[in-house]
Amino acid sequence: MSNAAQNTMVERQLGGEAGHRSFFGGSGKGPRNILLALCGVGLVVGAPFFGAPAVVVAVIAALLVFLVTARTHRGSILDRRERRVRWKDRRRAGIDRYTPFDVAQWDQLTQLSQDKTAGKEDRWTAARELAAMRTMPDGADGMGWLQMGRREPGIAWHAPMGEKPYLSVVFTVTGQLRGAEPNSVARRAAEAFGEFLASRAAPSSLLRRVQVTTRVLPPDNAFNAAWAEVSLDPTIPTNHPAVLSYGDVLHTAGRDAMVQRHTITACWPIDAEFVDVARGYGEGRDGWRALMHREIESAERGLRAARLGDVAVLTARQTGAHVVHGQNPFHPIDQPVDDPGKLGVASHDEYSAHIVTATNPETGAEVEWWHRTAAIKAENLAVGKRSQLWMLDLLIGSELHFLRTVSFHHQLIPASEARAAARRDLVRDQAAQMNDAEKGRLANDETHVNKTAAQLRNADLGYGSRHHGDSWIGYVTITETSRDRLQIASRQLEEVCENGLGVEHLDWQDSFQSAASGTTWPIGRGIQTEKPSVTNRVYRKLAGKTNKEAL
Repeated sequence: MSNAAQNTMVERQLGGEAGHRSFFGGSGKGPRNILLALCGVGLVVGAPFFGAPAVVVAVIAALLVFLVTARTHRGSILDRRERRVRWKDRRRAGIDRYTPFDVAQWDQLTQLSQDKTAGKEDRWTAARELAAMRTMPDGADGMGWLQMGRREPGIAWHAPMGEKPYLSVVFTVTGQLRGAEPNSVARRAAEAFGEFLASRAAPSSLLRRVQVTTRVLPPDNAFNAAWAEVSLDPTIPTNHPAVLSYGDVLHTAGRDAMVQRHTITACWPIDAEFVDVARGYGEGRDGWRALMHREIESAERGLRAARLGDVAVLTARQTGAHVVHGQNPFHPIDQPVDDPGKLGVASHDEYSAHIVTATNPETGAEVEWWHRTAAIKAENLAVGKRSQLWMLDLLIGSELHFLRTVSFHHQLIPASEARAAARRDLVRDQAAQMNDAEKGRLANDETHVNKTAAQLRNADLGYGSRHHGDSWIGYVTITETSRDRLQIASRQLEEVCENGLGVEHLDWQDSFQSAASGTTWPIGRGIQTEKPSVTNRVYRKLAGKTNKEAL
């Protein structure tokens, strides 16, 4: 390979494609298809009985469906309506607030809510306080621990409502690049991480999801202050100008400066294959832990081979520190929590914010932390080639001075399934283009973009390429100390994402911001499991859970 080729950056086509093609064309899913199907059923059933009026009603209904589900830069009319209804329902039920679970308080409130002699308003207030009291915060709903001992990897056990259960383990990494590195180093690092993801997408792998998280926060000068306290001559008074000047240096160096902390969260779904493999390592949960011990070691070796710097697996108490820090930045990110089973901080929601009240340890004053989360989706990303440094403006942008966390979730898909989906999408896009040409219509821009993306995926997933599929979504959580500052930060984030990253629309997760905060905690929340096609499900059934005659 020539030096010029070695020094070029790895670029991949990203953006524009929302998902696999639907029956009605394009990549639309969900409510639009259901409502259009109902319009079609109404037309077929009503036309024989009512004739022309039934046809007119069906056509008008279909047009209304297209109008209310049309995507705009502020979402569709239906999306906005759903969010308003959800927010009203949450406030009515009292689940727009969160209070950490307390046994004594729970018993007292339960007794009051059932006391017939108490006033109606008192019983209603007690019921709302009971609804607000939960073991885990909304962002970590259904989270527990398979392994939470000291000096051993923390294995979180997740059973969120409406989702399949899974296990997760968090690794800290120092990153691939150190200062000014040549493009050849960045290229080899990007390829190494891609190989790590590809190796975990194989059908034999139990690891199925990877979350890459970067926390951008002010530097911690505690180590510098501790060094000064130990190293300074004890005979020098503390009010000496030289001593005071060192404190000024630390304050000046830390002002407007930001550092990045990186974590990799690996997730293993608890499915029939996992349970069957774990049975060979021991009975019950002991077998699960023994299997996870092997899986954790394998993932750690893979991350080291991916050139991610120093790699260390976190304990349950250390993982809990990241979750608590995400809610209350006053809690140091490196300070382990006392009880990994209690990770929630009292909070309440507004329509566009998740608000946590905390105490400043330096001044003793109460401070509100306002969090807001937005999703970065492929459909809202301008189509174009991007290198592995395309997020640099968001991670280290000099104009962004607020706390933020950037997290990308990867759902790994075996090559055979991803290849079949790419070919199926390509055939449907080509058919749609031919249909437009035959009818003399202008080519549809969405179809052209989708076809280009499908062609690239089909080429990348060719036989012998060693590539696999990857369904991804990104999230950004920003944190400020007031409503006004959060509003300004939201505008700044939108400008950086639009001008520097090519993100045409940030999908703010309004009406459920407390749950959305969990998408940027290192616990693997925020991405739906890719549903295989009917053909792939049949092949999985034929393959079985394991080969019973083999080792």
